[in-house]
Amino acid sequence: MTRHQLVVEIKEKKSYLCVGLDTDISKIPTHLLSEPDPVFSFNKEIIDATRDLCVSYKINTAFYEAQGLKGWAAMEKTVQFIGDHHFKIADAKRGDIGNTSNQYAKAFFEAMPFDAVTVAPYMGADSVKPFLQHKGKWAIVLGLTSNEGAQDFEMLHTGGEFLYEKVIEKVAEWGSSENLMFVIGATQAEAFESIRKLVPDHFFLVPGVGAQGGSLESISKIAMTKDIGILVNVSRSIIYASAEVDFAEKARNEAFAIQQEMEKYLP
Repeated sequence: MTRHQLVVEIKEKKSYLCVGLDTDISKIPTHLLSEPDPVFSFNKEIIDATRDLCVSYKINTAFYEAQGLKGWAAMEKTVQFIGDHHFKIADAKRGDIGNTSNQYAKAFFEAMPFDAVTVAPYMGADSVKPFLQHKGKWAIVLGLTSNEGAQDFEMLHTGGEFLYEKVIEKVAEWGSSENLMFVIGATQAEAFESIRKLVPDHFFLVPGVGAQGGSLESISKIAMTKDIGILVNVSRSIIYASAEVDFAEKARNEAFAIQQEMEKYLP
């Protein structure tokens, strides 16, 4: 999906919501466990209930990889079921030497039809650039994250600025706003203004709204651009809104409430 296509979807749906399919088999409603593929059955109902309210789905691959071959099959079926009108993110946090990253890019962009992969930039340019070589595909590079461990490295002061600022500035040189996004956690709201000055045109993938306590209003007001420029990921508060047979209905209600709030902040 190109940047133009993504922006069109956002404006048509009046939503910049990304639904996180971090599907933990131990948390899905028990009545689905008798299904041949419980994870896919759960995902299918969540997608059917929310597809008109969001523009993106993010699949955290760890929850699928942990299930072995069955998990990979569920992931493939899920990404195929989502279709071409949503921005499909493989939240895989890959990043290795160049030839290995090249194979990861093939896995998620050729073997499976994802639009984007999250990438860790610690190993430098050759770990990121292979993900930028596929037309219409994106690398979403970790910038400033919401976890406590962000203090260990990302928030270190180096030569008058934070390490995460150096990373974002350098990574921005390797791609463009047409194929490169940054992960910026919603709980780091005080940093959004300065980060937006570093990369005024790039999209941000913003986790941390909802269960993690980030404010949709403050992030939207600080980080939004004329092309919107943000995808806000919400996972647990949507997909686990209920553990009963009404889980899809409750997920839709939660997604609808977020979409309605987003519509107020759109230009």
